[in-house]
Amino acid sequence: MLEKQRVTKETNIVVKLEIQGSGKADISTGIGFFDHMLEAFCKHSLIDLTLTCKGDTHIDFHHSVEDVGIVLGQALKEAIYPIVDVERYGNAVVVMDEAAVECALDLSNRPYLVYEIEMEGKVGEFDVELSEEFFRAMVMNASITAHIIARRGKNKHHLLEAAFKAFAVALRRSLAKNSRMGIPSTKGIL
Repeated sequence: MLEKQRVTKETNIVVKLEIQGSGKADISTGIGFFDHMLEAFCKHSLIDLTLTCKGDTHIDFHHSVEDVGIVLGQALKEAIYPIVDVERYGNAVVVMDEAAVECALDLSNRPYLVYEIEMEGKVGEFDVELSEEFFRAMVMNASITAHIIARRGKNKHHLLEAAFKAFAVALRRSLAKNSRMGIPSTKGIL
């Protein structure tokens, strides 16, 4: 199991990650909705994750959410690369009642994020714009190209949960073992 830690004046985060796991999650960030999203991510990616974050949530949730994305991304990068014998590309559309969110990703070792989920406000105490901050921090640090796009939906909880689950399923599919692929690039390296 891979372990990463990040300690700043704003957060203290420990991540333990097994990329070819069974979806077990032990999450404690002090942010209820975010914990729920990370648990859904684990379940649907089949990644085992133990994550603790002690952050300055008395100010707001921004530092904790972004820094969790940074550390989780760093752990994913270390677990994924050098990439060999996996599919590399993955995509999924996840529906939650009226909401449908699509995620397509490439384990490219070139970070890029397209995030098109337009909404404002909160889900509980969670500022919805923090979802984009999390995904940006995670994919930039993991060197993944990801496109997360809402096809439809109104309920903010449904849209965000569909986004986390779509990313998880797409990641699981991109990490699917395929020994015939070797290094999945015509360049011979990623």
